[in-house]
Amino acid sequence: MSKNNELTIDKLIREDLNNTQAATSLTPPTSDDLEEGWFEDEDVYEGQLSVDVFQTLKDLVIKSAIAGIKPEDIDISLHSDTITVKGVRKQKEEISEEDYFCRECYWGGFSRSIILPVDIKSDQIKAEIENGILTITLPKANKPKVRGIKVKDITEKPKKKKTTKN
Repeated sequence: MSKNNELTIDKLIREDLNNTQAATSLTPPTSDDLEEGWFEDEDVYEGQLSVDVFQTLKDLVIKSAIAGIKPEDIDISLHSDTITVKGVRKQKEEISEEDYFCRECYWGGFSRSIILPVDIKSDQIKAEIENGILTITLPKANKPKVRGIKVKDITEKPKKKKTTKN
């Protein structure tokens, strides 16, 4: 990603946060943004995945219907507490616009970033596709036990005067 794109994305995020809108993921650029030249990168992922995110006792699980995509066309990355799924859904045949009666399927690049709500074991993440459903399993990190910490007062206390007997 070019430096200009990073600055533009940072600016958009700051503006969004300043408008006090809750954000769970970055909004992908629209086709209008692309036409206006906001994003010059060819690797722009315009589509966004629909996901289910839930937990079991041991894992955080992300599921997404991702039919028509080969595992080698999916890139999953973890950065800090955010997981990102990117990929490309390729259309095999060329169909002219005038031959379509209805066009609802999305073809092209997609991306989805999810802020993880719990700590996970990053070295044990698994991703699998079965019957067009992507399942990412993220084992939860062990929760540290909470223990109380006693606070010791170290303020210097006045020393008692010794009384002398005459």
